[in-house]
Amino acid sequence: MMLIDGKKVSTDLKNELKTRVEELKAKAGCVPGLTVIIVGEDPASQVYVRNKAKSCKETGMNSTVIELPAETSQKELLGKIEALNQDPDVHGILVQQPLPSHIEEYAVTMAIDPSKDVDGFHPENVGQMVLGNLDKCFISCTPFGILELLRRYDIETRGKHCVVVGRSNIVGKPMANLMLQKLRETNCTVTVCHSATQNMPELTRQADILIAAIGRANFITREMVKPGAVVIDVGINRIEDPSRKSGFRLAGDVDFDNVAKMTSAITPVPGGVGPMTIAMLLKNTLQSFARSHNL
Repeated sequence: MMLIDGKKVSTDLKNELKTRVEELKAKAGCVPGLTVIIVGEDPASQVYVRNKAKSCKETGMNSTVIELPAETSQKELLGKIEALNQDPDVHGILVQQPLPSHIEEYAVTMAIDPSKDVDGFHPENVGQMVLGNLDKCFISCTPFGILELLRRYDIETRGKHCVVVGRSNIVGKPMANLMLQKLRETNCTVTVCHSATQNMPELTRQADILIAAIGRANFITREMVKPGAVVIDVGINRIEDPSRKSGFRLAGDVDFDNVAKMTSAITPVPGGVGPMTIAMLLKNTLQSFARSHNL
């Protein structure tokens, strides 16, 4: 069994990005800029935003965080986004989820200029991705990170059966579409399972590559996995654990202890897919910067 180390790959990638930022700075005289907007005081979001800002600085990019109170109106938020759309020093705009209930997520997604939509959520970017025009869009960061892991670990995918468990717009749907594409690290036959799927274990046991993104701790059990499969665990679930100082521990969507020994390769939680998401966000921001300067 091979452990797919997302922490190591993300560190390697950030070092490569740092070198590339320095090269492009010498040509353009400036560096990529990422602006993150956070509305309200969700603790998990605040930690995530701090990590994004830290990673930006480590790679030599500019990072700006705009903190807005929870009562900020949708109109005010859209006005902030429009100002960032017009700012030539901003190459990536990200509005941290979740948003307060009075703000419509779709309206916010549509407001971001697709050329600065480094989250890859705008319908223009999603459409280009589905069509296979991957050089003309930004790919959603978590699925993009999974592709990078498959590539760097040289995992054979061509013609393999990939089963994606979950159909969210952030992971499940884009992941399934990417695994269909004619790329070195995709080119699979794809099945998508979700909450209404019947006989799910029967389908997941057919998977050569099983991607779990359903958001339920330890949902994928040993009985659901084919021996020798590659298992990618996207889930990050908090489980109460009084023995921990924090009062909780993190668990994936896969019952790691019982599943790992029968796989050919598996991602751990934490330290698997999670660190790749921020690394790919930075890669998208660098790509936006390069495009805006015709580099």
